[in-house]
Amino acid sequence: MLIRDLEVQRIIDSQFLPADEELQLWLEAALIDYSYDAEVLIRIVDSQEITSLNKQYRHKTGSTNILSFPLEMIEGVPGLYLLGDLVICAEVLEREAREQKKTLNEHWAHIVIHGILHLIGFDHINEKDATEMEAKEINVLHQLQIDNPYQEKEVNG
Repeated sequence: MLIRDLEVQRIIDSQFLPADEELQLWLEAALIDYSYDAEVLIRIVDSQEITSLNKQYRHKTGSTNILSFPLEMIEGVPGLYLLGDLVICAEVLEREAREQKKTLNEHWAHIVIHGILHLIGFDHINEKDATEMEAKEINVLHQLQIDNPYQEKEVNG
């Protein structure tokens, strides 16, 4: 049986944050095609912390929705496969969901899955890699009965 260990740190308090069970479901969904044990930390922060980390690690100003910090397993050390850490800004996700006319829960699912895919080596630096990563995200979200996040939603009325 595969071990998929998830630690969640909620640095902010909000009624709109997903439950640990939802985060675990999204972790499992993102890793469905991979047969190794995994450990992930998700840290949910405010705009101030994500802005500071974005500047320190990516040399970019302003806040972002998620930062991924992949780790590599040390050769010869038994134990879980430490995929890495995800730092997610709840405020940015809430704003993006409103702007993109998505449900907050679906946007959380997308961003968590996006981050986990980064931890296992997917990227979107060039067009080919971006297309591959987006296809993987769309497929995983489809399995969760969540619409393609890259498709514009029609607005009625």
